[in-house]
Amino acid sequence: MAEGDSRGRILNRARVVVAMGGKPTVADFAAAAGVSRAGFYRAFKSRDALFQALNRVPEPGSRDRILAAAFRMVGERGLSSLSMDELARKAGVSRASLYRLFPGKGALFTGLVRTYSPLEPVTRVLEAMGDEPPEAVMPEVARAVYRTVYARGENRTGLLRALFFEVSSLAPDTEGAVREVIASLVGSLVKYITTQMSAGRLRPMHPLLALQSFAGPIFFHLLTRPAAEQVLGFEMDGEQAVAELAETWLRAMAI
Repeated sequence: MAEGDSRGRILNRARVVVAMGGKPTVADFAAAAGVSRAGFYRAFKSRDALFQALNRVPEPGSRDRILAAAFRMVGERGLSSLSMDELARKAGVSRASLYRLFPGKGALFTGLVRTYSPLEPVTRVLEAMGDEPPEAVMPEVARAVYRTVYARGENRTGLLRALFFEVSSLAPDTEGAVREVIASLVGSLVKYITTQMSAGRLRPMHPLLALQSFAGPIFFHLLTRPAAEQVLGFEMDGEQAVAELAETWLRAMAI
C-alpha cells in the first residue's frame, strides 16, 4: 500500500475510532486501518499529529492525567500521604507508566510545582521586569501569585499548603526537589531584592527576611481568603488585595 493511501486510510478509520470514545492508542488506530505500527509512524510522526490532521484536540496524555490526579490528591491529603499506586489508578495509567514519567515523589513534586505553583509565572515577571523599580515589580509578582493560585476559577490553596509543608519539613523523598524549587524561585527573588537594596531603592536588611516579610502576608491571605469570603463577607478583588499587601511592604521597605 502506497504511503499516501495508508495516510488516507488511517485518517478515515481514525474518525470512526475516535467517535467510539475512550482513549485509543496508536495500536488501535493502526489496527483499525489495517497497517502496522511502523506504517502508522511513516504516515504520522505521532498520535498528536494524527489528531492535528483530524482537527481534533487529543485527550490529556498520561503525564497531564497524572499531574491532574496528583494535584487533587495532594490538595486533599498532602504529598507525604500520597500513594503512588493509588495515583496510578486515579490517573488511569499503569504503575510502570507512572514511574517512567515520575520515578518518585521528588519528580512528582517538581512536576506539580512547575505546572501548578507560582514558580514559573513569577520567574517570567522577573525576567520581563527585572530592570524596573520595586514599585512596579513587586505588586505584579503578587498578582502573578494570585492568578496562579486561583487560575481559571480553580482554588489551588490545598496544593499551596502541601508545598509549604514540603518546603518546611524537607522530607527525605522530596528534599532534592524542594531544594531545586527554593534555589529557583527564592534565588531569583532574593537576587532582585538584593539588587534593589544595592541601588538604594529598598531599605537594607537581610534579603531573605525581606522576602519572607513580603510573601508571608500574601500567603496568609491566599489561605484564608475562602473563609474570609464565606464567613466575613470579604469582597475585595483578589488581585487588588494582594497588590495592596505588596504596596504595604513597599512602604515598610522605603528608605
